[in-house]
Amino acid sequence: MMHMMGWSMIFTMIVGVLIIGLVIYAFFSLIAKPFVNKEDSALRILQERFARGEISEDEYERRRAVLRRK
Repeated sequence: MMHMMGWSMIFTMIVGVLIIGLVIYAFFSLIAKPFVNKEDSALRILQERFARGEISEDEYERRRAVLRRK
């Protein structure tokens, strides 16, 4: 009987640590989102538009140069 209690205590501790870890991860993930660099976001959108063929290579290079100057 004592052997079973030992394993259940260890299991409970592991689950507790995992839950605390997930809460901390979620907290910092939500905190970090407002600080995402908007220029990086704009460049990412520009790269996606170029990859989809929505803009030409010349247009991509011109807009990328503008974004890098800011």
